[in-house]
Amino acid sequence: MIYDAAHTFGVSYNGKSLASYGDISTLSFHATKLFHTVEGGAIITNDDELAHKVSYMRNFGHKGQEDFWGLGINGKNSEFHAAMGLCNLPHLPEIIAARKQVSIWYDELLIGSGLVRPSLPEFTKYNFAYYPVVFPTETSLIKSRDHLSELGIFPRRYFYPSLSNLMYLEKKKIEIADRISSQVLCLPIYCDLTRNDVDKIVSIILSRYRFDLQKA
Repeated sequence: MIYDAAHTFGVSYNGKSLASYGDISTLSFHATKLFHTVEGGAIITNDDELAHKVSYMRNFGHKGQEDFWGLGINGKNSEFHAAMGLCNLPHLPEIIAARKQVSIWYDELLIGSGLVRPSLPEFTKYNFAYYPVVFPTETSLIKSRDHLSELGIFPRRYFYPSLSNLMYLEKKKIEIADRISSQVLCLPIYCDLTRNDVDKIVSIILSRYRFDLQKA
């Protein structure tokens, strides 16, 4: 089983890293991720045979300079990407702590707003990579997103569309996933975001959101 752990750097459940689930777990180190190397990622496995296979598959299938283990691609990170990762890694604790504080500010300001936050299971160590909120309707989400964008603030619909709507996959009826994916918006969150910025973002959302409720 290949486990998509793209967002889970530093996340654990019951003391077990989420990257340890599955025969293989994949991490993304894209610039938008909590820990990044500008581009690239990692493959995690405890299976020595799989680790060996991955090691040659990412390097043209080479076995030394003149022999091959099998089929492969050029999937290596450059020295620059490695250097960026090494620069970022020591700062992760303070980065996560700052993002946690931003998340707490959002939580406090959105109490009673009607916007729903996904809950974390007990015994989860979270990395605060995203701050998703669920709007009551897709229409209210789009109006809030557009209003923020007009003011130079750009939230993202990271989890939209649901997989059932991708053109290259067989269509399946998954009503809950389709509905939730259309109503989830990720609010800006990064370690240098100030309390004033968070106040402004929430104020903009609630002024438009509550106005729409009154009109309805």
